[in-house]
Amino acid sequence: MSNRMNLSPAPLGVLKPLSLRVLCVDDHPDTADTVATLLSLTGANARPCYDGRTALDLAREFQPEVAVLDVNMPDVDGCDLARRLHSFPDGGPLLVALTAAESVEALERMAAAGFDYHLAKPLDFARLVAVLQDYKWQRGVKNGRPVETHTR
Repeated sequence: MSNRMNLSPAPLGVLKPLSLRVLCVDDHPDTADTVATLLSLTGANARPCYDGRTALDLAREFQPEVAVLDVNMPDVDGCDLARRLHSFPDGGPLLVALTAAESVEALERMAAAGFDYHLAKPLDFARLVAVLQDYKWQRGVKNGRPVETHTR
């Protein structure tokens, strides 16, 4: 888990479309729906899901490039879900933890589960978009493709 770059989010009005498949998982439907709706407005193909078991099935079908996961969910929690997503043949999606848990123990648990980023609730949506724009840009560079990113 890291804050790998110095993020300076651009205003949402100047962002290029995200064009990423994003799975938004939270046991509070309002949170999952809101994050998915807002990401859809940025051009992402975002799907909400409300529990870890259903999220695993949806991830196999949807093949998300990014998963935004609540950590503290009943049944299959976000850390267990993250480990399972990482076991996918392609290594799984970029994992973003979205949680109110900020204790050292919780952060260590998220890191051990393979999360790439930790974002605290309440969500700073511009920061999430900046993380996803940077991921899209880095992925394009690794694949040798020209990429679109936000204007600074």
